[in-house]
Amino acid sequence: MSAVKAAAAHIDWPKLSTSLGLKTETVAALSAFRKRNEEARRVLTDLKEQKTDVDFAHYRKVLKNQAIVDEVEKAFKGFKPTVYDVQAQIKSIEAVEAKALERAKFTATKVESELADLQATLKNIETSRPIEELTVDDVLQSRPEVAEKVDAQLSKSKWDTKGYNDKFGYVTLF
Repeated sequence: MSAVKAAAAHIDWPKLSTSLGLKTETVAALSAFRKRNEEARRVLTDLKEQKTDVDFAHYRKVLKNQAIVDEVEKAFKGFKPTVYDVQAQIKSIEAVEAKALERAKFTATKVESELADLQATLKNIETSRPIEELTVDDVLQSRPEVAEKVDAQLSKSKWDTKGYNDKFGYVTLF
């Protein structure tokens, strides 16, 4: 557990939220978790610092009924906190944590892959020629299926494209 505490103490929260490119909802949930965690640690530290000794001699002087004080003192000294076996809960938490970590790694690799694809696409867009400078030969070279469709239409003596007039209007030169 001490390794977990040491690791938790060394988390760089601002870097965590910015470097992973998390959504705003996730960042808000992380910051809320961090605040709750810090508050719980503060309360725990305060409780550990509180005095837990009971001065039964003082109560014997103040109270008239000594039997009550003796009974409470006996119950206090005989008190043993219940010990719970939390290993099952810890194992289930660790299993959930492992699954979450696995999903996070998968998501991170997926995001990195998508980011690389988007950067390649952006570079392609930035280095490509403007649409105004493209020629029909350039389009046919990049999309040979267009040339095949045009050749098929021409071989059937079809000179107009289906749906063109509906979309762009009928324009005649004569």
